[in-house]
Amino acid sequence: MTTTVTTSSPGFREALAFEWTKFAGLRSTVWTATAVALVTVVGAVFVGLTDSLQEDDTVLGGSLTLSVVALMTAGVVGALTMCGEYSSGTIATTLAAVPRRGRVLAAKATLVAGSLFVLGLASCTAAYLLGDAILDGTHTQGEPLPALFGIAALFSVVGLLGLAIGTYLRHAVGAVIGVIAVLLLPSLFGPLFGDFQRWVAGATPTAALEKLTQTSDATAETVGSLGAWPSLALVIGYTALALAGAAAVLRRRGA
Repeated sequence: MTTTVTTSSPGFREALAFEWTKFAGLRSTVWTATAVALVTVVGAVFVGLTDSLQEDDTVLGGSLTLSVVALMTAGVVGALTMCGEYSSGTIATTLAAVPRRGRVLAAKATLVAGSLFVLGLASCTAAYLLGDAILDGTHTQGEPLPALFGIAALFSVVGLLGLAIGTYLRHAVGAVIGVIAVLLLPSLFGPLFGDFQRWVAGATPTAALEKLTQTSDATAETVGSLGAWPSLALVIGYTALALAGAAAVLRRRGA
């Protein structure tokens, strides 16, 4: 008589718990995630204490001056969530524990998106409140709601974009460079595209951020004519495509 022992693949909840344990135990991702929160708040305090807000800028836009740096850092968090496993060699253990690779990526994506949304919302709200308290009250407030929720969502989306890039490239340095390139190069090289400059630059997460923060620099000539929420929707759209491609690559590729 032969007894067959079958083992089922861990469910999504177990995979998510597994990913959280690794995320919280990896110092590089923890410190980088902490930097996402600190950079924005420090920027608000600096702008407030130095009174360096432009006359035509809003309190919201000025308080979130360094949010673009925090946004890049959010992308790095996403990239390291995947690349950290390849550099440490734990990816083989992860894929052995959770054989369904799409579930692995989905668990990582859920963790990255949820963590960065909470961090983004908390830090940007704190930055706005600090900036509002420190500044002398002669500037326009802007409209923090629902913009702060959109900004937090953008942090999540850029983290997912970083996760996709990290899945494609696997190496931390290359993935970090890739994240920064996606966020900055379209704006830097936009003038080379002539009349298409505003569309090239306007499709970037940084353009969506400038529109959501209602900064005075978010003009149609530099960041395109799409509104803040359509810009966010555009970034969400191509990030979803990037993640779908990353899932296909992860399924085909060996550990």
